[in-house]
Amino acid sequence: MTNHELHIKNMVCSRCIKVVHDELTKLGCTIHSIELGKAVVSHPAADIDESIRNVLQQNGFELIEDKRAQIVDEIKTAIIELIYKDKLEKMNSNLSDFISEKLHKDYHSLTSLFSSVTSITIEKFFILQKVERVKEWLVYNDFTLSEMSFKLGYSSVAHLSNQFKQVTGLTPTEFKKLKNQPRNSLDSLSPR
Repeated sequence: MTNHELHIKNMVCSRCIKVVHDELTKLGCTIHSIELGKAVVSHPAADIDESIRNVLQQNGFELIEDKRAQIVDEIKTAIIELIYKDKLEKMNSNLSDFISEKLHKDYHSLTSLFSSVTSITIEKFFILQKVERVKEWLVYNDFTLSEMSFKLGYSSVAHLSNQFKQVTGLTPTEFKKLKNQPRNSLDSLSPR
């Protein structure tokens, strides 16, 4: 049995990891490791690839086989983890250094690749993800704007509010007052 590294699109949370783990296990795969966007598995049958592809698609995931798309997905996964696992407040480097270190590649080449594949910059994707996190917190009353701004690495509440308004057209306070607060799924924030 040889190990196969699977790059999986649309894995954005711990529930996604559980679903992928459970589905691959049902197929008889031995799971060596699994994390957002990636699983290392082995299976005794040589022709399991189509079964894996099908079961992932049935659950809203997709195998990524194009190397460029794999790198873009790794960048997205790193940013989502950074924001949704509350690592921003502890981060002691800027985004470009973080991404470059995480993927072991030159940031300039990564940002060029990301923009060519997604039609937006890494920084824009990062901002969109932070705004979605703020929306979530506003809906569920988790934190004050000061706490949000600190947790997401903003220099001030004003900076957070300005970015939020640029993306949504509303201030955080106006958004919070809406009856139906529009939120986006994490995987739909940019073209994939």
